[in-house]
Amino acid sequence: MARARASSSPKRLNRDASRLVTLSLALHHSGSRVEDRFWETELANILSKLMRAGNDATLDAALDHLSTTHLGGYEVLIEQAETHSESCVLEKEGKRFDVLLVIAPLVAWTRYSIPAIALSDSIVASLAGHLQTHVLATGAQIAMMPQLISLDQMPRTLCETYDWLHKLGATALDLPSGPPKLNHEPDSFNMLADTRYIAIGVAVPEGKPVFRWQETPSELGDGREACLEQWTTDTQPIFANLLAGCGFEILVPDAYYVSNREADRRIRPLSIKSAVVWLEGALQLEASQLRAVIVGCGERTIEEYRIGFTQKNQTEVIYGCLWPLYGREEDEPLLEGQPAPIETIDEITNLLKECGITDIRRLPSMLSPEFCDDCGAPYFPNPSGEMVHAELPEDAETAPAHFH
Repeated sequence: MARARASSSPKRLNRDASRLVTLSLALHHSGSRVEDRFWETELANILSKLMRAGNDATLDAALDHLSTTHLGGYEVLIEQAETHSESCVLEKEGKRFDVLLVIAPLVAWTRYSIPAIALSDSIVASLAGHLQTHVLATGAQIAMMPQLISLDQMPRTLCETYDWLHKLGATALDLPSGPPKLNHEPDSFNMLADTRYIAIGVAVPEGKPVFRWQETPSELGDGREACLEQWTTDTQPIFANLLAGCGFEILVPDAYYVSNREADRRIRPLSIKSAVVWLEGALQLEASQLRAVIVGCGERTIEEYRIGFTQKNQTEVIYGCLWPLYGREEDEPLLEGQPAPIETIDEITNLLKECGITDIRRLPSMLSPEFCDDCGAPYFPNPSGEMVHAELPEDAETAPAHFH
């Protein structure tokens, strides 16, 4: 999940941003675990202060500065900041508890609208029971948000994530707290394939396991897979009722950021397949009568690919899909004998061909990831290399409707 950040860094860093940069570089160059712990504690102190104050501007300034001056330092800071915003230690009656923000993700696809709805008390209780039986360690205390949450309703910044963590963690431990605040979900941009989440605060005695696969580690390292199989079996009927008219895949509940990224990876090919199928029905044409235009978007390096769809021999963009990149997906080390991974743009091209599209344009330039100022929808490339708003023809069926 892309994290909201400032578009450009200020010319001068304030004192706290400069301190973050200094500490991140020190940790990057550390030569021992003992030294690591020292710098991590120093970073934790300043990150905690900034996140309690909701000061994302300072965090973003330090991240933007490091992204242009020292990628190693940037990776250290983003890792520490994400860790600090999704996990903490809380005290109750003199006892210390590790608290983790966990999400249970689903990826869904449909020709209708994918719901993001409130959950009844009985559904919350049932899901919580299955979590504690199949996924979480024995004795874990939890607080679950009573909502099937869309990406747009999730935290958009590190400080918002920190706020969700502390409120859900406090609720799990029966400490004074209020409910986390959902962000506003725009009504204007329905997705044919999208992610949905259930957010949970999990508290365990400090140093104890959080997940069931930590209690009895498997020699083959397949503990997560076993937990997922049991979680899926018991929750499939619940989610089928919640997501009427949708196909969906249930993913293993895990820590906030790793779960977000895994769900985003899974949704990428589904978004393209769903778009092509829906356009065929909405426009009453075959996939071979569509054109796809692919371009890499980013400020300094490619951060995502955008795919604009037009009718063949026309230039108006009628729909679009996003394909975000996470970390250095194409630079990961290979095991001996492992085949080299396919380039991302080739993967997208092959997927479009599998869907029946033969007219595929790959723009060589990198464009800025632009959005509509009025509705917030992303712009997509047309065959001329311009980023434009996607608009269906007037005679086409409307955007995805709610399932009845």
